[in-house]
Amino acid sequence: MTEPTPPAQTPAKVAAYKDTLFEFPTEYPLKVAGKNVPGFEKTVIEIVSRHVLDFDHATVTARESKGGKYLAISVSFVAQSKVQLDALYQDLTDHVDIVWAL
Repeated sequence: MTEPTPPAQTPAKVAAYKDTLFEFPTEYPLKVAGKNVPGFEKTVIEIVSRHVLDFDHATVTARESKGGKYLAISVSFVAQSKVQLDALYQDLTDHVDIVWAL
C-alpha cells in the first residue's frame, strides 16, 4: 500500500510529504524547557542560531516555572526543511540542561 500523495504537488513537495506533513519553508514555533541555570536562555539561543542563519532574537520569550526550578524558552523562526529541524532537535536534546523541546 502506498502513501496518499496530495494533488498538484511538485516532486520536492511530494518527497517532503512522505517524511512530514509540513510544507517548507514554514513559520515554526519552538518551545524548549530546561533547568533554570545561569546562561540557559543564551545556550538555547546559541543552539537555535547554529541551525537558523537568519534567526530573529526578538522572537525569544522566557518563562520561569512556578517553583523556579525550570525555564521555558519560546522562539519562532522560518524552518527550511525537515533535515534542519531534525538536526536542531538533536542538538537541543543532547544538551545536559535541556529537559525537552517541542
